[in-house]
Amino acid sequence: MPTTRSTDDALAQTAVRALISQAELTPKPGLADTRDLQARATGTDLLALRWSAKSLAPGFAAMAAAARRPGEPTRALREELGAIGRCAEWTMARAGGGPVTGRLHHGALWVLGLLVAAAALDPGAATEELTATARQLAAHADRGAPRRPSAGSQVSATYGAAGARGEARAAFPHVRRALAALTTARAAGATETQARLDALLTVMSTLQDTGPLYQAGPPALRRVQDGARGVLEAGGAATEQGAAALAALDAELRAQGIAPRGSAVLLAGALFLDALPARARPRARGHGARG
Repeated sequence: MPTTRSTDDALAQTAVRALISQAELTPKPGLADTRDLQARATGTDLLALRWSAKSLAPGFAAMAAAARRPGEPTRALREELGAIGRCAEWTMARAGGGPVTGRLHHGALWVLGLLVAAAALDPGAATEELTATARQLAAHADRGAPRRPSAGSQVSATYGAAGARGEARAAFPHVRRALAALTTARAAGATETQARLDALLTVMSTLQDTGPLYQAGPPALRRVQDGARGVLEAGGAATEQGAAALAALDAELRAQGIAPRGSAVLLAGALFLDALPARARPRARGHGARG
């Protein structure tokens, strides 16, 4: 059955729910969550994150509709997605998203926009196929993109970190790793919150996250990665030792103002793919939850 506008809207709402679910996941080390309704610790108001996420729904739906028209990941489609994304950013700013919210959802627009478009291009595809389609889209240059460098691109140039664009051009390896971690934790009896925290920590443990690099350089990134690995090695969020290690890491990152926002965005991408129909979920091969 051909994809319809209602399916485009459904994909958009799935993307929005993934963003909100990621924002509400608690306790996220160094990141805004349900403890931050007044933005006391992280400088990000969770309510603003919810509102700005909802404001992106028309943009995501437009991306899905744009992908349906050519039916393949062309350069023209990539440029149209970029134009839609820039309009969606403007709408989000008008909806009340502040500077930090804007930076977080800028990355989310890139990650989820590509995945929404891939899902619209190939309904029912397996995760590996969807991320491969997203990679094809990301490989095209966007001639309409602003020429000014972003904070992420500057950090990537300085430290050689792949950033969100590098993740997309590699077919989102950390999104796939997060999905594998979700599956592993659920199978071991973890609650959904614990499984999602383990998925986030799995991303944090190996991602060259440009957020900590921008905030405090390589030592901050090493602390994020080492801390996340320590929680997982202690048994993850579902164990007493792992929960204690998670609380200690959270307190440390918050005290130092280190926020692994890139990891949070990639978790949102994983939650989006996880919420698609079962036929589009990852095949059980090749992605360790802790690697």
